[in-house]
Amino acid sequence: MTKKNKIYLSPPHMSGNELALIEDAINANWIAPLGPHVDEFEKEVSAYLGVKDAAALSSGTAALHLSLKILGIKKGDYVFCSDLTFVASANAISYLSAIPIFIDSELKSWNMCPESLEEAFKKYSPKAVIVTDLYGQSADYYEIIKVCEKNSVPIIEDAAESLGASYDNKKCGSFGEMAIVSFNGNKIITTSGGGMLLSNNQDYIIKARKLASQAKEDYLHYEHVELGYNYRMSNIIAAIGRAQLKVLDSYVKIRRKIFNNYKENLIDNKNINFIPELDLSYSTRWLTVMQINNNSVNSLINHLISKNIEARPVWKPMHLQPLYINNNFIKIQDKSISKQLFDNGLCLPSGSNLATEDQIKVIEEIKAFL
Repeated sequence: MTKKNKIYLSPPHMSGNELALIEDAINANWIAPLGPHVDEFEKEVSAYLGVKDAAALSSGTAALHLSLKILGIKKGDYVFCSDLTFVASANAISYLSAIPIFIDSELKSWNMCPESLEEAFKKYSPKAVIVTDLYGQSADYYEIIKVCEKNSVPIIEDAAESLGASYDNKKCGSFGEMAIVSFNGNKIITTSGGGMLLSNNQDYIIKARKLASQAKEDYLHYEHVELGYNYRMSNIIAAIGRAQLKVLDSYVKIRRKIFNNYKENLIDNKNINFIPELDLSYSTRWLTVMQINNNSVNSLINHLISKNIEARPVWKPMHLQPLYINNNFIKIQDKSISKQLFDNGLCLPSGSNLATEDQIKVIEEIKAFL
């Protein structure tokens, strides 16, 4: 089987309208960072999410870094962070020499456990809480917000994987003091790279734009008082994002259909269960994620890879990563839920351009293996 026939996990899916907007940027000679497409992309994403303002940046990681910087996080400060997440959530804390404290997951959402979060507040006084919306699924914000408000600590919502999802009819990317989204190449819509920081506090976004542009002061010459970064999005990248945003909702519907097809064809096997959809929430099903409760998950992944099908384990929890093995981890169960999900979970091909016959092949190979 050739590489051309490989079934990928979540490849980019172009809408067909990207070239027109890219040509517009090129014809106007706006291909450097900033420009009219950046301005419009910020407005369009803000409007879609129901948030007042946004700063378009080079990555979701850059957005996380700036959100912590804006909140005044500094060396030695504690920041609570979802344990089951991509490493960028924790790394952004470490960029500022602050200390990540990892919070276990819950089974009903696979996201941060509100009870474990409450337990963590009994032991530490953090300056912020980063909550990840995992695999297109919202966290339980009613409970998490209740705990954080009681302790007067701000939430940063890491919605990198969940653009298009919602909780109680409110879009992911609109919770907390600030939120971040990602347009990385494997996300539900992509600009090849890039991200965005969002907030209803427009002072935060003004500050983010300044810090992301090397913190240049408002002088005729280049004047710098504080440390800045080169984090702004380019106009040509934003043009791609504007075309992608128009098809986001249709891509969500396709991914949900793909998820339901996997579930309908595999759920009869008593060893299989799928990531749930939290009450009041609407998941994008960015990736179809399932558990195999018979200790064969790695064997199945290797079997699928041997058939030219890309499959991956669930994120390895942060408290098990060699980089963070000495950081504290808070759980309320005897055994870690995030470790259980990692031990038994895998991600299946879920792209909105996944051909029906390719999904049938994936299902058949899983059934054959089991």
